[in-house]
Amino acid sequence: MNSHRDNVEQQKQDLLRQFPVSRETMERLTILAHELRRWQAVKNLVGPATLDQVWTRHIADSLQLFNCAPDARRWVDFGSGAGFPGIVLGILLRGCDGGQIDLVESNGRKCAFLRHAIRATGARAVVHEGRIADVLPKLVVQPIEIVTARALASLTELLSMSNELLRNGAIGVFPKGQDWESELTEARKSWKINVDTLPSKIDSRGRILIIRELQEGGVGHE
Repeated sequence: MNSHRDNVEQQKQDLLRQFPVSRETMERLTILAHELRRWQAVKNLVGPATLDQVWTRHIADSLQLFNCAPDARRWVDFGSGAGFPGIVLGILLRGCDGGQIDLVESNGRKCAFLRHAIRATGARAVVHEGRIADVLPKLVVQPIEIVTARALASLTELLSMSNELLRNGAIGVFPKGQDWESELTEARKSWKINVDTLPSKIDSRGRILIIRELQEGGVGHE
């Protein structure tokens, strides 16, 4: 037990060195991590092998996305799962006037956890239970600034899912792992895209893809 506690404290200190969040934010993130561990035994929300690395594999990986668009107020997270990055971003958005993130998730048990996590942490978030295609009409009429998704689908599929939001002026913030280059190459067979690539602070082989413009067809440009 002590070794687990020591491991968690070390992860939290490492996180604070990279992302110096406020004490209040850290307390809310700690609540999220605690509730995830409590629910995991029953609901199996994340890969069991990643649970002991929740502060680096999930929380820090979510925090870095906020720094890609710190002035944005309205976010949407597709396939929110156990709340990464959505609940983490919702906690950060508490400090932004009018800040909110819409969480889209089709799995009922994960939606139950998301609602509980929002209550427990005070995250500025709203859960939409359903398929992305079914929820999208409610979102396109809102002033969404950023659309994100983590470990949900290939870049080509993500662009198809978020096409309407991106065409309405939203920016895509999509974290990708070591295969990001091949995903980008494949996506460019179907889409003309204006993309910036930022190094991941969590995965040295990964990148965060920032999609600013999107059109169907052909090879795009950077």
